[in-house]
Amino acid sequence: MAWFNLKKSKVLLRPDFEHLPAHVAFIMDGNGRWAKKRRLPRSAGHQKGAQVFRDMVRYCKDIGIKYMTVYAFSTENWKRPQQEVDSIMDLLRSYLKDAFDHREEEVRVKILGDKAPLAPDIIALIDKLEADSAQYDKMILNIALNYGGRAEIMQAVQQIAGEVAAGRLTPEQVDETVLEEHLYTAGQPDPDLIIRPSGEQRLSNFLMWQSAYSELVFMDVLWPDFRRHHLDRALLEYQNRNRRFGGV
Repeated sequence: MAWFNLKKSKVLLRPDFEHLPAHVAFIMDGNGRWAKKRRLPRSAGHQKGAQVFRDMVRYCKDIGIKYMTVYAFSTENWKRPQQEVDSIMDLLRSYLKDAFDHREEEVRVKILGDKAPLAPDIIALIDKLEADSAQYDKMILNIALNYGGRAEIMQAVQQIAGEVAAGRLTPEQVDETVLEEHLYTAGQPDPDLIIRPSGEQRLSNFLMWQSAYSELVFMDVLWPDFRRHHLDRALLEYQNRNRRFGGV
């Protein structure tokens, strides 16, 4: 993993756009701190963060990233003040509605997480967007919403246990491939690169199974201040590494 102190590193470098990772994931962190530094409500930080998210979707698609995953709302985020949760859900509604008007982007949208606790209108918007965008292949955008990595693995294990109990699988048939088929990301490659801005250096229950061999880049910029050149630096760092996947 790498740590970037952007205050000390001013050189603008560009990655090799011919050899990009297939799957890039973002832990969008720092909205609240960004707002606090400016004496603004936390909702203002989330609004600014949503703008950055939209720009990153466009940029990743334009440069040729095939899979993009963002950590939008965790299973633990329900513990936040209700006013803040409501503002996040309103931003989600806005994005889901706007996505219908930008179909020329040709991005397939998938939601990773448990939709059941969400408001009925949000679930309806999600279902429609997932169905309507299923035909697109420029990029797959995964939005981790009411998502927790441990909960995802637990759910997969429970489903597999049910199949074993029903006689559709034997215990000997259960392997990594079977488990991966029961994850939200079934059929997709694991993230090659996970980027977390904000200065925090942990995964926070994000893609716990899928991140086993991901390259991690932590950056000391808050998500609302994250720009395309920050992603370029993270991609360059990724390209400068030797991925061994446990080998030598």
